[in-house]
Amino acid sequence: MTALVVAGLSAREMSRRWTALLLLISLPLWFYLVRRDLTGQSIRMLALGIGWAVSTLTLFVVNASRGVDPRLRLSGASVTSIIGGRLIAMTGAGAMLALGYWALAGFDQDLPHPWAAGLMMLVTAVVAAPFGSLVGALLPRELEGALALLSVCAVQMLADPAGLVAKFMPFWSTREIGTYAVDGGSTDMVWRGLAHAAVVWLFCAGLTLAVFARRLRVARYPEP
Repeated sequence: MTALVVAGLSAREMSRRWTALLLLISLPLWFYLVRRDLTGQSIRMLALGIGWAVSTLTLFVVNASRGVDPRLRLSGASVTSIIGGRLIAMTGAGAMLALGYWALAGFDQDLPHPWAAGLMMLVTAVVAAPFGSLVGALLPRELEGALALLSVCAVQMLADPAGLVAKFMPFWSTREIGTYAVDGGSTDMVWRGLAHAAVVWLFCAGLTLAVFARRLRVARYPEP
């Protein structure tokens, strides 16, 4: 129940920042329009734009909640429910964003595997939420966090998908599933992408939980 309360608080925090919210929602569209004439590049750029938007929005929500989290802990909320509730809200927002852009891409582009394109965007949004949460936990200031996210996404775009560097990036699953969605091939690429996304999600969510568990410890004093 506490997780749902935190999810509601996170959604309310998002709704208060209309300008930032609209800019982040429109960001993937500009990524897409730049390469609209090239189906493969436009879909990949769109998905990475979704990842950057969702992770940045999560970063903002995490930083805005720093004053609320200690009060939630003192009221009896567990760290797991705080982090879980926030991830529920941000993943839900990311999934809606991915669904909208999937509909746009399906209408505007001739995709060999439309379902894989939708899966790629959904997986990107799901991974972006804990990734943005982790960056917010490690970098308490929004400017530094946003620059870190931008740097990661830039390396992800420029790195060779078959190279070792790209595979250590959080959105390698986007490139792998996207290759199948646009170029076809073996469904093994989809499964490799899903496996990579699961590992990244567990790593980012687990490390975020560890950071906040230490930060939000409730002091226990001996009884007199």
